[in-house]
Amino acid sequence: MTRALDDRLPWYRTMPPSRRSAVGLVAQSGITSFIAWHEDPEAQPWIAADVFAAAPRELLRSVSLQQTLQLIRTTVAVFEERIADADPNMREPILRYSREIAFAAADVYARAAESRGLWDARLEALVVDSILTGEHDDELPSRSAALGWHGRGECAVLVGLAPRTLDVDIVRRKARHAGCDVLIGVQGTRLVVVIGRAASAAMAPPEDAADAAAEPIEYLGIAAQLAEGFGEGHLVLGPTVPSIVDAARSAKAALAGFAVADAWRRTPRPVRADDLLPERALAGDPLARADLVRSIYQPLRDHSSDLLTTLACYLDTGRSLEATARELFVHPNTVRYRLKRISEIIGWDATGAREALALHTAVILGAIHDASRERPQRQAQPSRHAPRGKDPVGG
Repeated sequence: MTRALDDRLPWYRTMPPSRRSAVGLVAQSGITSFIAWHEDPEAQPWIAADVFAAAPRELLRSVSLQQTLQLIRTTVAVFEERIADADPNMREPILRYSREIAFAAADVYARAAESRGLWDARLEALVVDSILTGEHDDELPSRSAALGWHGRGECAVLVGLAPRTLDVDIVRRKARHAGCDVLIGVQGTRLVVVIGRAASAAMAPPEDAADAAAEPIEYLGIAAQLAEGFGEGHLVLGPTVPSIVDAARSAKAALAGFAVADAWRRTPRPVRADDLLPERALAGDPLARADLVRSIYQPLRDHSSDLLTTLACYLDTGRSLEATARELFVHPNTVRYRLKRISEIIGWDATGAREALALHTAVILGAIHDASRERPQRQAQPSRHAPRGKDPVGG
């Protein structure tokens, strides 16, 4: 038997001796079980546990189902050559028994796959929950890798409503076509998807692999493709972060944006969390307030006080060039030039209604921030001199 396996199965020859011995024990157990059943036809044909009980648990991880079926086919072929050719009446019992053995092997692997699937689902939920709470440790990358996460670079978090009937296969299939890895979790009524670019284009279909590697899709475009797997309602994409270890920052922004998305009357689907900075800041999100001050107020303050003054005046006067020019005692063209410089420095256009809201919020928050830093910290000190007036004792 061992010689036949060596000759007919090349991969069997490369197995370690311990695994080869375990395979031999399983084959011997199957032959013994067949003999016992053949001697007592009224008994049960066989018990799967009796055949595979001799195999260690590690054998199930190292030998695939396809290889197991090849082992069964080779063993049955050798059995037929040795016994069925000598006694043609044995051919039918051998066929019946080999069929049951094949179904038993499939059942063993199916149970293992089901158990692994449940474990993967629990592990995925744990990883997503740790990202949302920000309470992860150094094991986050390894746990993600155990779930098939191949990403080694940027990632972002997408938050939306979970559909009534969640089909995660839709989300995974769309992500695969976009050349991305995803981790999926359900938090109450919310569906959270962590998106990461795959390390290679291997996940994409063969016909799309070259395009995926040449022109990676923007995360907002990926979110639009994944929208089919979400329920109705807003879909908010957190900012891009360097790695999955930093995904908590993207998740916090996405959750904060999702909470205030109704405040924007024309919220697109999907929408970036950074596009909801004014609403998030008004709702008390410290990350949004810090982003507005850091990305808008501080660059203008550090560059030129005239630019910051012009922007504040322009927004206070209802975005009127003439009113701003009169208040600053400059020509309207000067105001236009300064607004253009502001747009070049910070990338925001004050002439647009939506961007003007963000700019106005940033100017107010920045002024409050500077005032709180410059306010002197005075402490009450006892007076060194007695108050003037009549002596309460001597008059």
